[in-house]
Amino acid sequence: MNRWLLPEDIADVLPAQARKVETLRRAILDLYESYGYELVAPPILEFLDSLLTGTGSDLNLQTFKLVDQMSGRTLGLRADITPQVARIDAHLLNRAGVTRLCYAGSVAHARTPVGSSAREDLQLGAEIYGCATWEADFEAITLLLKTLSIAGLDKVYLDLSHAGILTGILADQKLDKEAIEALYGLLQSKDRPRLSKWAACLPTKTTEALMALTELNGPCAEVLANAKKALPKHVAIDQALADLERLVAAVSASSGLEISIDLADLRGYQYHSGVMFAAYVDKLPQPIARGGRYDHVGQAFGRSRPATGFSLDLLTLVNLSPLKARKLAIVAPWLEDAALSKAIAALRDSGEVVIQVMAGEKVDAAEYECDRELVKQGSSWEVKKK
Repeated sequence: MNRWLLPEDIADVLPAQARKVETLRRAILDLYESYGYELVAPPILEFLDSLLTGTGSDLNLQTFKLVDQMSGRTLGLRADITPQVARIDAHLLNRAGVTRLCYAGSVAHARTPVGSSAREDLQLGAEIYGCATWEADFEAITLLLKTLSIAGLDKVYLDLSHAGILTGILADQKLDKEAIEALYGLLQSKDRPRLSKWAACLPTKTTEALMALTELNGPCAEVLANAKKALPKHVAIDQALADLERLVAAVSASSGLEISIDLADLRGYQYHSGVMFAAYVDKLPQPIARGGRYDHVGQAFGRSRPATGFSLDLLTLVNLSPLKARKLAIVAPWLEDAALSKAIAALRDSGEVVIQVMAGEKVDAAEYECDRELVKQGSSWEVKKK
């Protein structure tokens, strides 16, 4: 067996890309800091029951599991950082007011996610805890759009949905977990024939509302107007539509980007409790980022707290970013010369990259573009264009 081979859909990040990843990571976390977000770094391993608290079955299937030889309990290798951040907010920080937290760390998937070619991501995200109003959702979306802009991705499409719609439609129905998951899959695929057959045992008005969801997608104003006509009157549905209308107006006024609504897009329905959003960019068929409100996660940890936020894979963002990865550098000879050492130190202190090479050698580094060299002019060393 070749010792240098990696598991399927696991890959190394090589120099030029790794530098680009780190540069973007720093810039994005600095952006979050400017909004008052505090950086947290949860462990990559946790007891499985804690890691999966308040999450859906999808995350359970995606989590690597192993036995802790010290305690005998089952551990999980995290596939999502959000539940960990919710645990930190609920039990370690335990603050009464609004808390803003951000993170950047590796996650692993037991199975390659649909639409992806990797089982390891560098998940980056931001969460707001303790604010139940739409302004927190708006801040999360604003921060996401600025994150994509830092990476040079300005052509963004935002798709909105709301978990409260389905909650209102099914308010009087007693469905078990398996039935909800089946319904979720049918709505996601917009499979109207199978959905109609599945809902045959439900009241007519409920079935009609579920069928209507599959067609309530497209331009915001049109979808909201049609939803008010097609969906039953219920406080949860009315509130959801009002939330979406207010959020669409705020995002449109501040960004001018293309926004749509798809009320059947309920990915993570078991996880989310309110507004849900997904950001799309050119050259990527699946969303580059997802987010929304998930108040139930904190409740699952024994402390009910409103929560909203988003996450994305930084490696995917880097691959799509048009920003230049290579850094300009200066080549200098490797000599015992006090004046040369002093000149190199001064250049590095000023932020320049100086690479020393032996006589006759060339710099072979994908991360750097050596466009200048340090040459001796009389008794001093000067930087000259190559």
